[in-house]
Amino acid sequence: MRKLWVGVGAGVGLCLSFVGLLVVGVYVAAGNTVSGGGGRGTVGLAKGAVPDQYQALVAQWGNLCPALNPAILAAQLYTESNWNPRAVSPADARGIAQFIPETWAGHAVDGNGDGKRDIWDPQDAIPSAATYDCDLAKYVKNVPGDITDNMLASYNAGSYAVIRSGGIPPYNETQGYVKSIRSLEKSFARPVGRVAPSQAAAGAIYFAQEKLGTPYLWGGDGTKEDNGRFDCSGLTKAAYETVGIELPRVANDQWNAGPHPKRDELLPGDLVFFAHDLKDPRSIHHVGLYVGGGYMINAPYTGAVIRFDKIDSPDYIGATRVTQDGAKALPKPKSA
Repeated sequence: MRKLWVGVGAGVGLCLSFVGLLVVGVYVAAGNTVSGGGGRGTVGLAKGAVPDQYQALVAQWGNLCPALNPAILAAQLYTESNWNPRAVSPADARGIAQFIPETWAGHAVDGNGDGKRDIWDPQDAIPSAATYDCDLAKYVKNVPGDITDNMLASYNAGSYAVIRSGGIPPYNETQGYVKSIRSLEKSFARPVGRVAPSQAAAGAIYFAQEKLGTPYLWGGDGTKEDNGRFDCSGLTKAAYETVGIELPRVANDQWNAGPHPKRDELLPGDLVFFAHDLKDPRSIHHVGLYVGGGYMINAPYTGAVIRFDKIDSPDYIGATRVTQDGAKALPKPKSA
């Protein structure tokens, strides 16, 4: 449960008026916000997007070749294993980069220089994933289309399939893999300039404000069985469902549903997150819906009601500006 670091804000009646103004403010802010430029220049990692123990490795090896960047490598590792170095798939893909043993035997590198190539060791597996990506990029360099897309398709389906198809093969899994990673790339990349505003924010806030005063329920999704009650991530999930965006059920799975604006760039509708370890997004334990002025609407803990709280507390890790593509790109959790 999240500790209460600050007192409860103004009364519900005053808060409703406050939110009404903020909903309008979403569109004013959207009109006045300048989006950052794109391009394939140097790509950094968003603060807190990658667990701290892997940050340096991903930043270093993500720049191994022009077809790769740290945000793509991070999105790929997250998609493959959710940063789990002991992950094993039904197809016997192993480790944080999900190498099949036969592929590992041909492409693994000794990333940490200890004389071993250990598929379970991220110090070897992350450099090996980057090396394999860049090898694949060389294999398909003459194939029409985007070199990075073709590289990722090769990682999933094999370079021969990409060469034979003249681009991304017509396999649903491979096409989904490429699209997901390119969408998630935006979540892991350090934003250049300001993050584009969300057009869905006002609807999500409208839903959340209607739930102010509702008692908290651990695991609550707002259903009839839950008597309309929510927990923190149940509330944010339901708020964005009303505007056609399907978020995962768990708070730390919602973290990568879009790019990460800085604290001074927050706009109403952003999801704001709180973690036990500010260097590891896997330790996120609470989420709220930012409404402006340093406040969020959130379902805090058992015994409390959905209410306004300040976001500035010692466990604030960052924010996410939810996008439709970002939410769709998130890996499906193996368990609820």
